[in-house]
Amino acid sequence: MSISVLLAGFSLGISLILAIGAQNAFVLKQGLKQQHVFVVCLICALSDAILISAGVAGFGAIVQKFPLIEQIARYAGAAFLFFYAAISFKSAITTDHALKAEGKEVGGVVTAVFTCLAFTWLNPHVYLDTFVLLGSISTQYEGQQLAFGVGAVTASFVFFFSLGYGAKLLIPIFKKPVAWKVLEFVVGFIMLVLGISLLI
Repeated sequence: MSISVLLAGFSLGISLILAIGAQNAFVLKQGLKQQHVFVVCLICALSDAILISAGVAGFGAIVQKFPLIEQIARYAGAAFLFFYAAISFKSAITTDHALKAEGKEVGGVVTAVFTCLAFTWLNPHVYLDTFVLLGSISTQYEGQQLAFGVGAVTASFVFFFSLGYGAKLLIPIFKKPVAWKVLEFVVGFIMLVLGISLLI
């Protein structure tokens, strides 16, 4: 397994998920609340691993042949983002909450799991990044696609677990109610913009 190809896959993989998006914002919030962090990070990383593996294996061609798949994901994803944006805005305006004590769970794990799955699998961009982009670029490394895929998958695990557990460093700031209100508003704005971008 070529180290240079593995690093190429890692570099591209990390660059594609580095920008703050709906999924990353959700992982950050869970990390700040210290709720189900491991499960949420694992779901995100495993989902990426499945999609990247499928893309590298050549299934990116399916999306290109059947654009209806992308259309369905686009509208379902936009609807979900608008719904979550509304929840975040409502929380920012009506809820006066400081960060809960570390380790105290407020939301159920089932809710966290399904919300995380929705953010991941209803996001059309994730299919473009993994199925199409990573899948097509991997063909440049003839005979080394496995190394490229392993590098990209590793990037997802490193990023999501770093984001989820690294959020703990920000906990002192979010013990103040105003900081949490600002975060809720920013998250809501991100969801709203992303939802609109899916429809344009």
